[in-house]
Amino acid sequence: MACLSAVAVAALAGCASQGDLKASVAPVDAGRYGLLETKAEGPQSLVDSEAWWARLGDPALTALIGEALSAHPDMQAASARLARAQAAVQTREAADMPQVGAHAEVSRQRYTANGLVPAPIAGNMWSTGTLQLQGQWELDLFGRHGAELRSAVGQARAAQADAQAARTLLSANVARAYVQLARQLAQREVAVRSLAQRDELLSLVRQRVDAGLDTNVELRQGEGALPETRQQIEALDEQIALSRHLLAALSAQPMAATAQLSPRLAQLQLDALPAEVPVNLLAQRADVMALRWRAEAAGAEVDAARTLFYPNINIVGFLGFNAIGLDRVLKSSSQQYGATPAIDLPLFDAGRRQANLKGRLAEQDMAVAAYNGSVIEAVHDVADQLTSGQSIDRQLQEQSLAQRATESAYDLALQRYRAGLGPYLTVLSAESAVLNQRRLGVDLRARAVDNRVGFIKALGGHWPASTALAVPGAVPTTTNTSAKLSLN
Repeated sequence: MACLSAVAVAALAGCASQGDLKASVAPVDAGRYGLLETKAEGPQSLVDSEAWWARLGDPALTALIGEALSAHPDMQAASARLARAQAAVQTREAADMPQVGAHAEVSRQRYTANGLVPAPIAGNMWSTGTLQLQGQWELDLFGRHGAELRSAVGQARAAQADAQAARTLLSANVARAYVQLARQLAQREVAVRSLAQRDELLSLVRQRVDAGLDTNVELRQGEGALPETRQQIEALDEQIALSRHLLAALSAQPMAATAQLSPRLAQLQLDALPAEVPVNLLAQRADVMALRWRAEAAGAEVDAARTLFYPNINIVGFLGFNAIGLDRVLKSSSQQYGATPAIDLPLFDAGRRQANLKGRLAEQDMAVAAYNGSVIEAVHDVADQLTSGQSIDRQLQEQSLAQRATESAYDLALQRYRAGLGPYLTVLSAESAVLNQRRLGVDLRARAVDNRVGFIKALGGHWPASTALAVPGAVPTTTNTSAKLSLN
């Protein structure tokens, strides 16, 4: 063994040259964008995030997401990709170990009388038997197997992170479709309430026309409002049915399974947004982790490509029995054994290894660039969700005040109209303002809940625990004072 190592080292001067090739893209400074630098420690460090959807306080939504995560084909495909990556790790681990196999062979042949084999074998039919163990071991003196194993482990970690990212994406899609269905049902309630209100108003107009207090102009205006509202209800019924179909598809259930699903928008809980976000949550985003591990795996592939410029040493050995005549195969005199050390030196390959190394370096650059982009996009995503959420909360407060004012104005206009003190046009104008505010209130509430879902998704399925009980406008308390993403 020492002799082989000396020969390998002495032969390095004759190996093909890899030149001065190195990566050209450097990993982004994560701290610049609000991400903490963390060392990947393996698949066991990536734990499943909490069931964040339980924060919305709806058991039906929890059941839907549970169905989706257990039965959706995307999750099954992600699990299969993870199993494939883990199998590749096992394959790479085995490559560094000696390989042993058994070989048994029996042949029947006539030996030529004019060959090297002497009589009495020559010119006669004989049976030949072989029974032996064969072994092979490729010595990893320059770290190729170790580099390939690191690459396989990195890909397995990335596959596990991809599976977690798929869980987060699917659960967020189900939650958002659920919120959309709740919004449509709430809008339908507003439309039904408006239809009843307009029907009552039309009855009042008819009474005033019969009494000669109003003309047919007011009557036709009141009658025209009813079919318009019924058309809006029909359009909402279509959207509701489509949303239920979407939820059935996302949860991998028959369409009839969600036909009666009727979430209540007002019952979905709404957590207050934090003023600041601990940025270590961004580093836990599964998609960011997956791209980081792929960049590390690409670096290991570069290391493996560099080892191809060095000698490759194999040891092949065998031990067993071989004899002409099956009755003599297992005799001690039929024993045979041997070993064949072999060394391959890459002297000249017309630039093939250099081209392979250049390709691996390019793949590493692409992987690092993709990771850099994910860091920037993660911060961008959280900043957008945080800004939008804070704005929506302020809009909700103002809209609530505006709706109370329009409801009061409508009641006053209707009372004046009944008393003959105000025109019907004032009632219609006040009613339009009320309906607009009701629809806006539903939309803003739905946007607020959807924003919380998007905010959690942007944080990789996590919610800042220290800010869970924050109130609007308050600065939350957190123990991580050195690493925060703040928009203030």
